[in-house]
Amino acid sequence: MKGIFIIIILMLSSVWPIHGQTKLALLIGVSEYTKDNAKTNDDTWSNIHGVNDVKLLNATLKEQDFNITTLCNKEATAIKIRKTLNKFASSCKEGDLVYIHFSCHGQPVEDLNGDEPEGWDEALVPIDAKKVYQKGVYEGKNHIIDDELNEYLREIRTKVGKNGFVYVVVDACHAGSSYRGDEEERITRGTNRGFTASDKPFVPKIDKRGKIEIEKSNVMSDICILEACRSYQVNSEIQENGIYYGSLSYYVNQVLQNIQLDNNIIWTNKVSRLMNEDIRLVRQNIVIETSL
Repeated sequence: MKGIFIIIILMLSSVWPIHGQTKLALLIGVSEYTKDNAKTNDDTWSNIHGVNDVKLLNATLKEQDFNITTLCNKEATAIKIRKTLNKFASSCKEGDLVYIHFSCHGQPVEDLNGDEPEGWDEALVPIDAKKVYQKGVYEGKNHIIDDELNEYLREIRTKVGKNGFVYVVVDACHAGSSYRGDEEERITRGTNRGFTASDKPFVPKIDKRGKIEIEKSNVMSDICILEACRSYQVNSEIQENGIYYGSLSYYVNQVLQNIQLDNNIIWTNKVSRLMNEDIRLVRQNIVIETSL
């Protein structure tokens, strides 16, 4: 009788196969930026600690059974990031849980196609993206602007479908400078210097929303994007046990050490609360964009 029962179970499983949800993560971090051919220190990107963020989250997501791809420092070139995003999107399947993380500088880039009311796109800064526009030398090809990133995310959302979910964490900013205070060096990510061919001054849009709605679709998964600060604010790194981390990365990791990542975004509220309670981040507000 027991043998017959086992045979029936095997027959049923061959007709209705059980598929587990695949967890995929892409972690990108830059700490040491290229310094070549810069006229002054103001024309170069300062070094930050994006790789520390990747190491932190890599360990935590491994504990949650994520299949993880990492790109750090010299690997985090514009062409490698684009190739990896394409390959990553191709690997996604219906129902997958996806986590994508960027720890790097950010920069406003002059909008050329007229889709930004304030006249500026937001861009991630790979290791080989220059800070200053130079006609015929560097005209922005290595900046990854928000329009381009959105195309990758739409493809991934379509691939994982309504039963999947996509998280994106951006620990960068588009306004900032390094300064000293509180008896320790403040290291910030980003610049208030726009990347522009016309010498147009960058004036950030004052948008104080903490939550922003993203389009919902019947053919795409839901998505939740966490950004370290508002566009007009400075994103400061924080020091813990003598090690610098991106503030958003650190608190995302703190929460995910105790919470299993899934389609429920309630955990992001705890990240917001922890950042709001950190007196080092008094001038910084997390932004959450979601289709939920």
